[in-house]
Amino acid sequence: MSESDTVLSAFADGVLTLTLNRPDKLNAFNEEMHLVLRAGFERAHADASVRAVLLTGAGRGFCAGQDLGDRDPRKGGAPPDLGRTIELFYNPLIRLIRILEKPVICAVNGVAAGAGANIALACDITLAARSARFIQAFAKIGLVPDSGGTWSLPRLLGEARAKALALTAEPLDAETAASWGLIWKAVDDAALLDEAKALATKLAAGPTKGLGMTKRAIQAAATNSLDEQLELERDLQREAGRSTDYAEGVAAFLEKRKPEFRGQ
Repeated sequence: MSESDTVLSAFADGVLTLTLNRPDKLNAFNEEMHLVLRAGFERAHADASVRAVLLTGAGRGFCAGQDLGDRDPRKGGAPPDLGRTIELFYNPLIRLIRILEKPVICAVNGVAAGAGANIALACDITLAARSARFIQAFAKIGLVPDSGGTWSLPRLLGEARAKALALTAEPLDAETAASWGLIWKAVDDAALLDEAKALATKLAAGPTKGLGMTKRAIQAAATNSLDEQLELERDLQREAGRSTDYAEGVAAFLEKRKPEFRGQ
């Protein structure tokens, strides 16, 4: 496997598909995989032809988090600076996903553990195979949930469930994750990728300028007051109303035809 093969990239119909590709390690992150995945999201930011991103994993798991093979304390030496790993790799990735004003869909095809679980939760719409499991595995090795886990879990689930998942590291099945509102939905294993691709393609063909601003507004609501949110909605709606997508959407509605959005 070459270095670039740690994340496979494919582009079609406006959708950039990024596939974590270390299946023999349950797609656990090493430094090279971090850098290649970051480059994929940086492309999504810079390339106007990319209208949506689909993130998934190869093999039987989505992502087992960090590869601990090079962190083996039995090898001796000074303790690792895990804060540096967070600062250099995980935090920039989560920020890239959250600030990308394009839809990011995640298809969790198997176990999502540790940082792998929290990266999935950072995406805009997360689907999971019914066999998938979400595990806040940090408690098993004496660590703290990272990659935004301590931020997203209580917001999505409330403090009680967030603490229980983080402190016990018990697996959460996809059906329960969906019923609790942690993810969008659980789907049959065989249908996962097809459904995720269809959703990503549909969103990529939509008014992605407005979708991106909708993403921005919903994320801002976590810290805004009602007055601040009302003012943000006003400002974003003003911008959206001046877009060519809005003009095309109204024209298509009045002409009773399918709109042809360009994300502008």
